[in-house]
Amino acid sequence: MTMTFPEGFQFGTATASYQIEGGATEGGRAPSIWDTFSHTPGKTVNGDTGDVACDSYHLWQKDIDLLADLGVDSYRLSVAMPRVMPTEDGPVNEEGLDYYERVVDALLDKGIKPTVTLYHWDLPQYLGDGNGWLNRDTAYKLADYARIVAHRLGDRVETYTTLNEPWCSSYLSYGATEHAPGLGLGPGAFPAVHHLNLAHGLMAQAVRSEVGDRSQLSVTLNLQFNRGDADAVHRLDLIGNRVWLDPMLRGYYPNELFAITKGICDWEFVKDGDLEQIHQPLDVLGINYYSSGLVTMSGRPQFPQSTGPSTAPGASDVDWLPTPGEHTDMGWNIDPKGLYDLLMRVHNDYPEIPLMVTENGIAVEGGDRVVTEADGTKAVHDPKRIDYLKRHFEAALKAIEDGVDLRGYFVWSIAPAAKQSGY
Repeated sequence: MTMTFPEGFQFGTATASYQIEGGATEGGRAPSIWDTFSHTPGKTVNGDTGDVACDSYHLWQKDIDLLADLGVDSYRLSVAMPRVMPTEDGPVNEEGLDYYERVVDALLDKGIKPTVTLYHWDLPQYLGDGNGWLNRDTAYKLADYARIVAHRLGDRVETYTTLNEPWCSSYLSYGATEHAPGLGLGPGAFPAVHHLNLAHGLMAQAVRSEVGDRSQLSVTLNLQFNRGDADAVHRLDLIGNRVWLDPMLRGYYPNELFAITKGICDWEFVKDGDLEQIHQPLDVLGINYYSSGLVTMSGRPQFPQSTGPSTAPGASDVDWLPTPGEHTDMGWNIDPKGLYDLLMRVHNDYPEIPLMVTENGIAVEGGDRVVTEADGTKAVHDPKRIDYLKRHFEAALKAIEDGVDLRGYFVWSIAPAAKQSGY
């Protein structure tokens, strides 16, 4: 079938610096918390690291040629703070800024609009040594960095994104042990949550001070969409979604969030004036979506088949249930309807903000295998990925038809990116 999206709708693809660049010790780049984490035995699958990844640091011109051949409208990349600010108080690394400037200019030469994520998890290790996102000062360091990047790249960037998936940078990194630095503090992650929110607001102001309204401003959230027991869904919505959406788009934390975390967090790290700093005008909200969840409150007899409790702080009495239907090779359920429902929910609750799907895709075992056809030509047969994307595109188009102001769709990823827990 033919799908017709609105005029000006952007189709693109997305990557992240640590997952594709390589060149870990080249060009003046300093170590990030992910370099330290991935080089720690047992932290990643097979001990894999991003030292080389797919070597985009050296092959970026070929990558852009591939993007042009693909015919994308836009490319979402991230800038690595350790490549731009390799020391805490030292000079800016001009070699690092030059690299990203060359990439942006080459994209524009091909007619591809750059969307630049300023922070995609690779915090410099020197900030990690100072307690990372548990330290309020980190938010201000990120604002300084954002100003430097925006000053250099200016309005050549179509859209600046402050943060990518702060849910991961807090809950998985400080609450759990899955992501760098992997501290496993449980509710001790909430200061990181707030400091990421604060960084978003400060970074937004820093970018605006350099480019004004000549570039769009965004943030990317991996919003959760869950089905099942209403109480469990609501609790995870507060912890996983509204903890970002409400301060960023409304200027407050929901009182229910304080209620469900009473006894495990006093929120005294929220200072007077913080919420005004966080609540900054945005041009578009990025949403990353891959799969949905099925949940219940612990011990409810109608759902006996729990796969385990939630590890999110404040939601330990929520259990995950097996998701029905199809699953990817990674075990994630395939739920295009979940994307539609999530887009409709955000549109209905926050109607003033246009949306973009900033990540969506599927990992397929052997999906990039090249075969030789009978006539000698080479091809990749990838029916699972084609079907997955087709169904999710259809869900996005239906959301548009039902009133959602959806401006674009970025597929993850153009390159075989290094997974943050290994390849």
